[in-house]
Amino acid sequence: MKIDHRSAGPQGSSGRPRAALTSFVGRRRELAEVKRRMADGRLVTLTGPGGVGKTRIALEVADRSRRGLRDGVWIVELASLGDATRLSQAIVSALDVPDQSNRDPVDKLVAYLRERQLMIVLDNCEHMLEACARLVETLLRESPELHILATSREPLGIPGEGICLIPPLTTPPAQKTHTANAVVHYEAVSLLVDRARHVLPDFEVTDENVGAVVQLCDRLDGIPLAIELAATRLRSLSVTQIVERLDKRFSLLTGGDRIALPRQQTLRALIDWSFDLCTEHEQLLWARLSVFSGSFDLEAVEDTCGSTPLLPELIIDLVDRLVAKSIVLTERAGERVRYRQLMTIREYGAEKLAGMGETQELERRHRDHYLRTAAVMVERWCGPGQAAALAVMNEDHANLLSALEWSAATEDEIGTAAELASLLRYHWVAGGYLSDGRRWLDQLLEVDTMSTHQRGQALWVSAWIALMQGDRDDAARKLIECETIATTLDDPALSAHATQWRGLHDFATGDIATSITRYERSIELHTDRADTASVLTALFQLAIAQAYHSQLDEALHTCQRAIEMSEQFREQWNRTYALWITGLCHWHRGEAESARDAALQALTLEREFKDSICTALTIELLSWIAASASDFETAAALTGAASAVWAGLGTDVEAFGPHLHHDSIQALETMEQALGAKKVTDLTRRNASMTLDAAVALALGGRHAAEGGSSAAKSPLTERENQVAELVAQGLSNRAIAESLVLSPRTVDGHLERILAKLDFASRTQIASWVASQKT
Repeated sequence: MKIDHRSAGPQGSSGRPRAALTSFVGRRRELAEVKRRMADGRLVTLTGPGGVGKTRIALEVADRSRRGLRDGVWIVELASLGDATRLSQAIVSALDVPDQSNRDPVDKLVAYLRERQLMIVLDNCEHMLEACARLVETLLRESPELHILATSREPLGIPGEGICLIPPLTTPPAQKTHTANAVVHYEAVSLLVDRARHVLPDFEVTDENVGAVVQLCDRLDGIPLAIELAATRLRSLSVTQIVERLDKRFSLLTGGDRIALPRQQTLRALIDWSFDLCTEHEQLLWARLSVFSGSFDLEAVEDTCGSTPLLPELIIDLVDRLVAKSIVLTERAGERVRYRQLMTIREYGAEKLAGMGETQELERRHRDHYLRTAAVMVERWCGPGQAAALAVMNEDHANLLSALEWSAATEDEIGTAAELASLLRYHWVAGGYLSDGRRWLDQLLEVDTMSTHQRGQALWVSAWIALMQGDRDDAARKLIECETIATTLDDPALSAHATQWRGLHDFATGDIATSITRYERSIELHTDRADTASVLTALFQLAIAQAYHSQLDEALHTCQRAIEMSEQFREQWNRTYALWITGLCHWHRGEAESARDAALQALTLEREFKDSICTALTIELLSWIAASASDFETAAALTGAASAVWAGLGTDVEAFGPHLHHDSIQALETMEQALGAKKVTDLTRRNASMTLDAAVALALGGRHAAEGGSSAAKSPLTERENQVAELVAQGLSNRAIAESLVLSPRTVDGHLERILAKLDFASRTQIASWVASQKT
């Protein structure tokens, strides 16, 4: 289980390590042993009882190892993953694997990891050992430079596994007399003092309390989580009072035989004790909060947990008290505050909730909250809050999947699950979760226990995603069925959606005239129902069809109509697509400057949205514009950047129709005729592993490149950081860089961290690719 709730953790539920908020105490022997094991093999598992500190040690090792691994270190938290069949997809999501296709997640991982040098920390494997063992064995066999550090109460049990048993922290012998100065060097005492000072800044081990300190650490068996929980009580109790209360509780749980006290019972006793110290309302909220996966906000707590006897207006005070007692943790990002529970605390709360008989009701309230949130997002989509809504949904992704899982597994809830999955349409498409959305919608569509209307909604949303992934045949089948349902129900809204996305299917398969007819009809139907968001989307789709039907003037007029309507509603998402198509039209008319200006406007807006589809299409367009202006090196560099974004989607420009694909191929052939195929390949490959943000930065820098005759975007680095980046690209280690520049290794470490942060990179390889792109 996850131990130190203030330690390094993942972004969201998993991802790259981030800085720890508390000091790392002791564990020098364990760190050295893990390092030795890692030198001997590529799989090391940290084992030990719950609460002993496996996670914190793993995260510390990960943080110390990341500079030596070309592609970084990634954390995958498995504690909240209840379904072993979703293990591989959880790792795909945690690693931000650049593949949004419908391939099997294991195949995605194998393809992604085969040429990379990185470490994956698999945290909390004990509840799915067999699945973890099978997948780890496969990944290690196929990926020669992959390292895996696992934490589990039991070993994975596969060949080549290095096992490190993590013992409790060292504690002073309880049977001896100690002085205050003598005990502070024991790890358990050091941890107690360090954490106690967070709630009692002047806490010290004194000759007066040293005996109680020794007893406390001994009776908690040196378990870090137990010590941390006990430390929070020093806000209102002395060490002696804590020991007295623990003594009574432990005697009760063990029949008075403290010598035979199991560590797990000790930890359980401490959590029991923490629970008993809460008021009845605090206990109830603690239990109810267990329905959340990952982090959550106050509104979600009030909506989900605020029912008799917990009135919604009381929730904030109760949350504040649980935060003070370290039962609930806070995560701050500017003015936004979210909350999280330790898995140990959450699991305990889930047991209590089950005992109260409230689990089913709370799960339903949890699902209903996110159903309402998704409905509000769709209702308000055509407005100024689009980017913020996408960001919140991204933070709630774990809860959204949890709500879908509960609904799909609960009798008579399949239809509501389909409704939720359909309402999450913008989260799946604009938020970059194509694979998750397609998987859930298709899974739900296999079941017949939903209303006809709910099925119709799920069909067109799933077809939309399928078209984004280039799966035209599947989309066609779903849209035909959706049209049949719309006719049967006499549902003009459903008919409008089916007509619109059949228009996209027509365009993608080359039947532009029919697509224009369908788009025009869908705009009429959406307008009749005042569905402005759908009108805007259909408008920009109509514009691109007109552009490739030799109707450039009409296409520009349609784009202008969409842009003006977007401005009226302060909407930005559809506006970016309309700007991209405006640029495309100007390019086809030979108006390079107007084309570039429109494309750069679209890309500037996309920095906030991070919609990979529009971003990739716009960078493609900028590449074509550069090629037309004979700036072939810039064009090739941008083609590489676009390919990196396409890879993240698991699709490419061909999925969006033969006409766009033809323009892309023609531009590439022009570059190859001018530079030679080898040079173009070299230039594009340099940017093929770019992050989305780096690709956008390079493309936006293209304005300066075109004007100055160079393809390099203006570097955000200082002169010294550019020197360090150049030496990284040459393959020098940090120590060699320090010697070359006559700097200390610590100074070079600092420069490298700032370079990675400024460029939003995770590895030295990405720095090397960026340096190369600056020279093209």
